[in-house]
Parts: sequence; C-alpha cells; structure tokens
Amino acid sequence: MSGETQPAVVTDIDARGVARVMLSNPDRHNVFDDRLIAHLTETFGALGSDAAVRLVVLAAEGKSFSAGADLNWMRRMAGYSYDENLADAKALAGMVRTLDRLPKPTVALVQGPAYGGGVGLIAACDIVVAADHATFALTEVKLGIIPAAISPFVIGAMGVRNARRYMLTAERFDAAEALRVGLVHQVVPPRDLTETGERIVAAVLANGPRAVEEAKDLIFAVAGRPVDEALSAETAGRIARVRASEEGREGVAAFLDKRKPGWIEE
Repeated sequence: MSGETQPAVVTDIDARGVARVMLSNPDRHNVFDDRLIAHLTETFGALGSDAAVRLVVLAAEGKSFSAGADLNWMRRMAGYSYDENLADAKALAGMVRTLDRLPKPTVALVQGPAYGGGVGLIAACDIVVAADHATFALTEVKLGIIPAAISPFVIGAMGVRNARRYMLTAERFDAAEALRVGLVHQVVPPRDLTETGERIVAAVLANGPRAVEEAKDLIFAVAGRPVDEALSAETAGRIARVRASEEGREGVAAFLDKRKPGWIEE
C-alpha cells in the first residue's frame, strides 16, 4: 500500500556475503507484529536463496534485542476469531522456522533484553553471543497465553528440563544462566560483542561455503534419529557426495598442497 511505512528492519549485505538483519525500532524495544513477521519471513527466505549470501547476522538497535510481541497487535489478536488467531500463529511459527532452517549459517548478537518471541528468534539461530547484562524471559504465561509457536525451537535450544522451569514460571534470567541452559553459546562484555561476532563470522567464512550449508543440513537430518543401518547409509552417501564435489576436491587439494583453498581471498 503506498504511503505505508516499512517494518523496522534494516538489511545489508557486504562484499564478503555477510548479510546483517538489524531490528531497528529501538524506541519500542524492537517489538514485532504481524507486519514485521511477514517482512522477516520474506527477508529470511530471500537471504536463504541468495547465492551471494554466505552468512546471516541477526542483531538489534537500542537497549533491547526484542521485547517480544507488540501490545497493540496482541490487543487486536484478542478480538480475532479462532481461525484468524490460527492463521496469525501459523505466520509466526513459519517465520521462526524459516530462520531456523535457513540454509546459510546464522549468528545472533544479543545486546540487551530478549523476551517472549525474542527468545524464539535467538533459539532459532545457529550461534548466539550475548552481552553479559542481557536478560531473558519466556513471559507468555504472565499474559494468560503460551509460547506455542516458538516452543520447538526454545526446547531444542534449552532442553526439556530447563524449558519446564522457565516456560512455567516466566522468570527472568541473566546471560550467565542463558549460557548454562544452552540458549546462548558465549557471553561477553558489551564492548566486545561486535568484535566477538566478527571473529565468529571470520571463522565461518574460512570454511567451504557449500560444506557449511551441507553440515547444517546434516545436523537436521541426523538429530534425534536412531543410529541404525539407514542412518549409516545416509551419512555415508552424504560424505561420498561432498568429497566428490568440486569444493570438496579443492579443499583436500589445498590442504595437501599447503595453500589456501579457492574460497579464501588472498
């Protein structure tokens, strides 16, 4: 619709193929609504299919990473019918799943509080670094609702035992506890957040682009499955295919020749 303001997200792709998706509504603590969900779904989908993109960094401006759902949106949803609520919930679940299954690696840099759906965004990323003053909470039950759409990703990150505490109590917990329960991978002083993120980005970019995507897909293919003949056959087929690929041959040859592989710029 002409004249309609765009959702508060800024996306930039640098020369290395690093895409930065920045939540950019700091005055409202980067809350999200149905429009932002649709915009993020489209953004993540486009980045995932862009051959020039090698990695996606998710970050936010201001004091908060994301305070979760916008109150005005929640007020509208309270007046929706069941079918309207169902469609709305499916859109949120679809957005988080799109981020979770993005074929490119994803890194979240959490500079401040993340609540409700904001925790879901974090849980759907591959690697998460948080500032040591960041706080987290699954606040839905305080409002008489549940974190249903984000629950598969949160439970996958935190585990069942920890989810049973924090989903039921809605307690706020700090970055150290987020690290302990597995929601984040590393906690650093705020001044080191960007630099730490850049080190992680550089580590990923040093690897074969296609191999990184294959490795991420491998994790989803293997997780939770019994180690049986079928799984062994599938994993053997995957490594055989990747070894025979152009990138696989180049990587092994570069290692044996003691030189940098072609995907690393001199």
